[in-house]
Order: sequence, then C-alpha cells, then structure tokens
Amino acid sequence: MRSVLVLIVLLALGGALAWSSPARAQGVQRCTTLSGDTVYTDKRCEDIGAVDRLPNATSAGVATAGPLYRGGCSRTLSDLVHQITAAIDAKDVNRLAGVYLWSGASDATANRILDRMEAIVQRPLVDIVPIRPEPPPILDEAGNVVDLNADGYYPQYVPQQRPVGLRIIQTLKNSATPSNTTLGLRRAYNCFWITL
Repeated sequence: MRSVLVLIVLLALGGALAWSSPARAQGVQRCTTLSGDTVYTDKRCEDIGAVDRLPNATSAGVATAGPLYRGGCSRTLSDLVHQITAAIDAKDVNRLAGVYLWSGASDATANRILDRMEAIVQRPLVDIVPIRPEPPPILDEAGNVVDLNADGYYPQYVPQQRPVGLRIIQTLKNSATPSNTTLGLRRAYNCFWITL
C-alpha cells in the first residue's frame, strides 16, 4: 500500500513538472505581441496575449517575406511597398488584394482586378519604383512657357513631389522579357492603398 501511495505522489509530481512551462523557470520572459512589439514579463506570454516568439514564416509552409500580417493598413509608403513585395514574393494574391482600395468596385470589376493581381503575383519581381508627377513647365516673367521642362531640369530648387503611383517592374514567368504594371496610389482612412 505504501509503495502505491509513493507511486501516486511521484506521478502527480511528474505531471506537475511536465505541465509547468520551462520558460517560467527562467524568470523574465521575452514575448512578442500581435502588433510586433517586444514585452518583458515574469508571466507566461500567453497570459498577456502574446507569444514566445513570432513563428518563422516558412514554418507554416508558406514562404513570405517580412513580418506577419498585423491586421492594419499601410501608414507609410515604404510599408505599402513592403506589403506589395511580400505578396509577390509569396505569390499571394490575397495579400496583394489586402492593400487594394476596393471602394465602389462592383463584383465584375473586382473579378477583373483579381485576375490582373493573380497575373502580377505569378511574375518574378525586379523592382518597385515611384511615379512622380510631371515637372511643371518653366515660365518667363509674363507667364509664357519658355520650356516644357520635359527633361526635368530645374533652374531653381523645387522640392521633390510625392509619388502619384508605383511602377512594378517584373519579368514574364520563366523568361527575361520585361513586364511593367502601373499602380495608382490613394490615401484613404489615413493609409496608403493601390488601385489598378
């Protein structure tokens, strides 16, 4: 009877040790929140709504470039370019559709846009370059056009204008033939979006 009692106590103790987190024994935890912020705590990461570390993008079987989807929109142009790059690298049309401004698109229009996006994500990416507005013409004192300024030469300093679009430079699948797609840029809801 005594050996059975000792065995039960040992099993209970072993079960308690198996259920305890090895990270808890280490003291301070380094956790990553869903927004990507690092938090240090003495609690388990799950208790504060975080994870020990962000999972590797390739561990889920999907190769993505960059961080996990954060559930927000692109607040900066560089973040938008990153999202587009990651979508093309992962060949993920849904991720590319996530940065598209769908306001006012009918079902038929949405299907055509998705078909174009599917073609975009299937081609290898070479570069994404900003498209800036045409430089203003050079005028004389009377307001007459002296030079159309097609070459972009400015005799005086003019601040660089914000991009109005993005040009996706790609090659056709399995070839070196260049393919360019022009995306429009829009600001809505304090975020950057693309249009086709």
